[in-house]
Amino acid sequence: MNRISGAVFGILNDAQKAQFAALATEQAPEYVAIAQLRWPLIKAFYRQLNGEIPAGSDGLNKAAVTKYVGDFFAKDAEMSYRRAEVTAKVYLSLTATQKTAFAKMKFGDFSSWPNVDEEGIKQFTRDHREPFYNIAFMTYMSEFFSWTAGSVDADTYFCPERHGTYFGGFYMKDMPAMGKRDFNISTSVTGDSGEAFVEKVCNADQKTIMQAITDQQRAALKEVVSVRRLISTELRKFLAGQTPDKAKVITLGHRYGELDGEMSWYYTIAFAKVNKTLSTDQKAALVKLRNLDGYQSAPAYLYSQPVQTAPTLPNTDIFFTTPK
Repeated sequence: MNRISGAVFGILNDAQKAQFAALATEQAPEYVAIAQLRWPLIKAFYRQLNGEIPAGSDGLNKAAVTKYVGDFFAKDAEMSYRRAEVTAKVYLSLTATQKTAFAKMKFGDFSSWPNVDEEGIKQFTRDHREPFYNIAFMTYMSEFFSWTAGSVDADTYFCPERHGTYFGGFYMKDMPAMGKRDFNISTSVTGDSGEAFVEKVCNADQKTIMQAITDQQRAALKEVVSVRRLISTELRKFLAGQTPDKAKVITLGHRYGELDGEMSWYYTIAFAKVNKTLSTDQKAALVKLRNLDGYQSAPAYLYSQPVQTAPTLPNTDIFFTTPK
């Protein structure tokens, strides 16, 4: 990301950079808000895991989870619409010289990208103190290239690991990288650990519960592909100088969130069932498999930034079925 952000920054002029700077100022607080909306959901998932459900309730309510996730994915879609609007405006303002410079950079081939020093970006953003401003600005730089040089197919592509990110998988592999420069995270660590968990730690009954998730989420994953393609097709109208249907994009974003919430509900129910049956030896094997001895977690995180004071959360009973 640093490499492509620096390359794009080196090509854009000050007026174009200023548009992304204004967008970063506008959206930085929104990134924080979306992250904070995830916290109550994660708390509810842990309540299901630990059996801390309201008296008389049957447990986590699928409809409540899907609606909640749909609501904040709709906010994400609105932010994406705005990002696409600004990105396209900059794209349509490129000079012939700038277009020639971008044409030399191959999509998917970082060796063709100029290795521009990041100091220019640091100087450009040095006076901004909003949380996540710099991250937002850097992201816009990198995505300017990936989106304008990409395609609907590239936009539609996703990894299933992108969904259900409420269960510590990214924490498990990202914790050793936090605060370190030029740290490489293995692309296979979660897959290898998951395979070891299911094949070497789980007993037959636990394995059956875990493997059932694949079929449970299959239809949702397929629909995610369709929804992402529809969103991409709509947003790419900006690049052609047209105006996409904002309401349609937000509606699609909401559906996207519902699908993510549905899959996450499947995960939570299955994980909680397996957790109830884990033996002491199995739990010890999982701690060893996690391989995070010596690392200390903060009470909460805003993306990769630790929040040292535990946040005050609303009552998470709303995520559970109504007690009978």
